[in-house]
Amino acid sequence: MNTRTICFTNNKGGSGKSTTCANLAYELSAAGKKVLMVDGDMQLNLSLSFFEEDEVLAMAENKKNLYYAIKDKDDLTDYIVKTEYDNLDLIPSSTLMSQIEYELFTMMQRELVLKKCLKKIKDSGRYDYILIDAPPTLGTWVINILCASDDVIVPVEASPWGLFGLANMFEFIASLEEMTDAKVLGVLITKVDERKNYYRQTMEVLDSYESINVFKSVIHVDSMIEWAQDASKPVAVFKKSTRSALEFRELAKELMRL
Repeated sequence: MNTRTICFTNNKGGSGKSTTCANLAYELSAAGKKVLMVDGDMQLNLSLSFFEEDEVLAMAENKKNLYYAIKDKDDLTDYIVKTEYDNLDLIPSSTLMSQIEYELFTMMQRELVLKKCLKKIKDSGRYDYILIDAPPTLGTWVINILCASDDVIVPVEASPWGLFGLANMFEFIASLEEMTDAKVLGVLITKVDERKNYYRQTMEVLDSYESINVFKSVIHVDSMIEWAQDASKPVAVFKKSTRSALEFRELAKELMRL
């Protein structure tokens, strides 16, 4: 079985990366796919999507988290934590990830550390998908994530500032083509509010990027997402019939077809 590694990245914060990564991972697992999530952000939002805050902080404070694995260049197999959902596992993050750029600076082949740490897991075929939540930066750590990935999904908020820096993001990924085979699978439009013109404006700008795929699925503004996050649950578990739960399900179907 070939394991497909997909990262969620955008150098602008608030684009919905962690929300998309978490809920898409859940929907893929609910469809019978085996999924490993990697929380690559010091804000711990992906981890908090599945575990209570005290559990997340405990994982962040012990040495079985992503920071120490990268620091020690360790195989990530022993860092996997099971969620309460079938087929869905997590490698938790740590607030110490704020120091990861410094740790990487002293290493040989620093751009490939994460790829090497994930190699045994990926080669084992244990998972259908590895989904990595990247922080909103464009440094060496994000280069690591891109080098470890097969595909890139770029969530973009349908707002006046949602597209800010997007050209830089694409240029950054293109500049790494000699280091990574990762390709932009598509742009996902999030936080859509039909009452405002931002969605139409966002689509018009994205249409000008002729080579960039835009997912047909979009994620609308939905207060249930925040309630679900507060309960550390995927939105489909918190309220199965809510609009965003159905949209993440459609996104999972669209992804599986690509």
